[in-house]
Amino acid sequence: MNDRKILVAGLDCAPPEIVFDRRDEFPVLKGLMERGRYGKLRSSDPPITIPAWMVMATGMDPGRLGLYGFRHRKGYSYKEMWIANSRAVREKKLWDYIGEAGGRSTLVSVPPSYPPYPVAGQLVSCFITPPGPGKETTYPAGLKQEIEDRFGPYIFDVVFRTEDRDQILREIRAMTEKRFEVMEWLIEAKPWDLFMFVEIGVDRMHHAFWKYMDRDHHLYEPGNPYENAILDYYRELDGRLGRLIARAGGDTVVLVVSDHGAKRMKGAFCVNEWLIDQGDLVVRKRPTEPTSIDDLDVDWSRTKAWAWGGYYARIFLNVEGREPRGIIPPEDYEKERDALSARLKAVRGPAGEAWETEVIKPQDHYEVLEGEYPDLMVYFDDLSWRSAGTLGHGTMFLAENDTGPDDAVHAKDGVYILHDPRGGRTGRADADILDIAPTVLDLKGLAVPGGMKGRILQGSS
Repeated sequence: MNDRKILVAGLDCAPPEIVFDRRDEFPVLKGLMERGRYGKLRSSDPPITIPAWMVMATGMDPGRLGLYGFRHRKGYSYKEMWIANSRAVREKKLWDYIGEAGGRSTLVSVPPSYPPYPVAGQLVSCFITPPGPGKETTYPAGLKQEIEDRFGPYIFDVVFRTEDRDQILREIRAMTEKRFEVMEWLIEAKPWDLFMFVEIGVDRMHHAFWKYMDRDHHLYEPGNPYENAILDYYRELDGRLGRLIARAGGDTVVLVVSDHGAKRMKGAFCVNEWLIDQGDLVVRKRPTEPTSIDDLDVDWSRTKAWAWGGYYARIFLNVEGREPRGIIPPEDYEKERDALSARLKAVRGPAGEAWETEVIKPQDHYEVLEGEYPDLMVYFDDLSWRSAGTLGHGTMFLAENDTGPDDAVHAKDGVYILHDPRGGRTGRADADILDIAPTVLDLKGLAVPGGMKGRILQGSS
């Protein structure tokens, strides 16, 4: 392993439409682009925070990791679930390979990193850290006290699904300011070969303020007081990133990445309401007020399918011999799944407009399938419509998210910018999130394991 230092700056949810198209407003990011290689970064499927950051860190897709979101069904239970945390990731990460080669890493809020786990170096946990005192949030454990003695309590996340936008803005700015204060100290106080952080504030700004910025958003209001909130935040972030890069040293390789992109939310589609209308989901009493699928009185003896909501829909089939009260004969599984897929792709919007809906069969999409995967993964209208897991709203199409205010959805393309001060990797070329891990290992002079599916980013292609 060589002695090169690599700084990986994770901007959760940052899209090319802001980072690239508005580059003149962000001198630090623009300079990195002009001197390096950059392009769109195709996210994982699904393109959501968990699993995307671990796909990036391991070079393995969600099927191999067994991570398909933040929550997962427990076995074939109808209602039991488990929540992904750091213990769910069993594959080696970049910092494990660097540690085995004798190097050290500093990791700040890279999801999922709660509970904190041993690394060759130091780690601060991420946004999934539960609120409240008395929890271990760093490795080594004593690092928590070092941080708090200098900077006060570390801020892991903010409440962003609330109507109090002033409060959200204050808290996001405070969180980001605190994180960079801590990182500016860590980058000089602790030895490292790899320094990687994720700023979740970018994601929170998009979800809380996108409709105020985007004139095409159906909830946009001209002249609103938050019109520039997102871009102002990016400008502040650009300056903070510049100061961190300066502290990292002139020969440090800088890699700016996002786990996925963002775009306006057109609304939320009540997929379970649709399944009831289709006859796939049978309930004894249809709700007349917003109700979670978990609280429905489902007649499982006549139900073929039900769904979980989120930025994408997870659809589960009720298979005989697999689910506790399954009714689809195993020999009819593919026939039923194909028929449901075709109907899902044919769903149209509230005005009868055609949607670009993608339906993924996990068995066809991933080479290896671990964990509790759904039977179908659905991106309604290319993810522009969120999947609402609740029902009883009196309509199948909601103007907003069903679990609290949310202006944006995830997009498949994030960003990457790779600046090597020694040159050699320049030009614009799109890449895949799986390419990041082998590229970092290559920059460190380490062999790329055979299990990594990505390619090393070289010059423009």
